[in-house]
Amino acid sequence: MSVYDQLNSDLKDAMKAHDKVRLGVIRGIKSQIMNAKVESADHDLSDVQMMSIVMKEIKQQKESLEEFKKANRQDLVEDQTAKLKIAETYAPKQLSADEVHQIVKQTIDQVGAESMADFGKVMGVVMPKVKGKADGSVINQLVKKQLQS
Repeated sequence: MSVYDQLNSDLKDAMKAHDKVRLGVIRGIKSQIMNAKVESADHDLSDVQMMSIVMKEIKQQKESLEEFKKANRQDLVEDQTAKLKIAETYAPKQLSADEVHQIVKQTIDQVGAESMADFGKVMGVVMPKVKGKADGSVINQLVKKQLQS
């Protein structure tokens, strides 16, 4: 079942259950997908493109959560946490820390990187391998750590 089909199915279930939080999150993601479809020349998106949209939405929700924490708004933190958990159910399975570490190490060896000057080269090869399966900031930190040692 594609991401879009799953969203449609879950949208119906959320409507029947009167789950306003879940309904809002699903509608938000579907809205982003529909906007991307309109912008696309052929009006059709692959599962990879839809996953990218879901990951972008999750990233935005995480950023909002951090801002609410900084502002000491516990009421909004709880609400945003619930929304984030719902959105994460549509994300692809995330790689473990060990798997990410292994991919970074292999890529550094593959590219022949030896210093921070090769950072961009390594990131350019690593990111397509882990797109949607790992947080870019974590990858960034791991690459920097590996290249500095």
